[in-house]
Amino acid sequence: MTTISSSWLGLPRPALLGLFLFFCAGFADGALVPFFPLWASSEADIPIGAIGLLFGCYAGGELIAAPLIGGIADRVGRRPVLILSSLGVGCGFLALFFIHGVAATAIVLILTGMCESVLHPTILTAIADVTEPSAHPRWFGMARVSSSAGQILGPACGALLALLSLSTVFLAAGGMLILGGVVMLAALGETIGSGRAGDRQEEEEEEEGLSALLPALRDGRLAKLLLWVVLFEISGNWIEAVIPLYARDAGTLSPSGVGALFAYAAALTVGLQMLVSRFAEARSALWLTAGAGLSTIAAFVLLMASPATLSLIAAVSLCSMAQMLVGPLVPTAVNALAPAARRASYMAASSVAVDLKDSLGPSIGTALYALAPRLPWAAGIPLVAIASVGLGVAIGRARQVFGPATSEACFDAEAARPETPAAWSAGPAMEEYS
Repeated sequence: MTTISSSWLGLPRPALLGLFLFFCAGFADGALVPFFPLWASSEADIPIGAIGLLFGCYAGGELIAAPLIGGIADRVGRRPVLILSSLGVGCGFLALFFIHGVAATAIVLILTGMCESVLHPTILTAIADVTEPSAHPRWFGMARVSSSAGQILGPACGALLALLSLSTVFLAAGGMLILGGVVMLAALGETIGSGRAGDRQEEEEEEEGLSALLPALRDGRLAKLLLWVVLFEISGNWIEAVIPLYARDAGTLSPSGVGALFAYAAALTVGLQMLVSRFAEARSALWLTAGAGLSTIAAFVLLMASPATLSLIAAVSLCSMAQMLVGPLVPTAVNALAPAARRASYMAASSVAVDLKDSLGPSIGTALYALAPRLPWAAGIPLVAIASVGLGVAIGRARQVFGPATSEACFDAEAARPETPAAWSAGPAMEEYS
């Protein structure tokens, strides 16, 4: 225990705090997302076809804000952005407990989404600021583990609260993010000055304005990568958005059972993510995304065949495995393309892709489900097949073309070889911590 404690004490504090904030955000998502469709359809009397639109309001707030404030952490610093965004999202979730009506819910979700637009990308940026580029895949994998650990406790807590009232899950979700904001206020130091020499000069030369905050408009490599991310993630999101309704209407799972199902899926990620990441170090990006695509397709086939409990468990297991294969690749590829002084802006651009997924995924998925219960799974199979191949090719190209700051200052001779998958594995710096 002493050795483990000393090892953790040697890690960069901002990175550890970033993992904690990922845990808080994962808890909030886990407590909220599986129960939101059930709350909307049962307690809020919202038609099933319109539930996806409320999900879209949350993601829409992120889409509205990301072009305007997505890269603000490059200008005012990571610390104030993380504090204000976590507190803002927490207060927004708390407000959902007290409001009533579709219009009021939509307004609160839009405002909450605007605060959330900078939360996840800024956490990843702060981690990248204080860790070596060769260690980024390992750290981003640990970020997924931290988020999934929260997603274990979140649905479990939500399942208990749902026995009282489905709306009480909003209290748990909001309270955890407010706790995260308070911890950031007390313990987080600024990381924007942790870059390599020359970053400040490069930052001063960057353009201001909308184009600087949306580098996807100027960087064609990033735009192509994010396009495939959106297509791949939209159908994967249907698992999360549609299964609660699918299981309830089939009489398979209660609301508490749905929470337990998603807690189980998160537990798989906690237990297997780092093992899968080590396995993935020796595989090409196309190999990994193809494996993720096949896993997701197999999940859809099982769901088409039956809504039985065993099918649901197997489906979320396969989708969790797909996310473990692909999840750490995307932020690593985005960070590789980004100049050091523009990390937050590039990460914010990648969050736009996630926001589109969170907006279009539930909207399309629930609309398809309203037409026919098995239609989302049938439509998802060809979409995943095409998107997984395109995503693998795009990530592979990003791994071969690094941004100026990365290629010149951040990679040593071994890690800079584009043909070597080890370029994305943990380097000597992480060996000290492990």
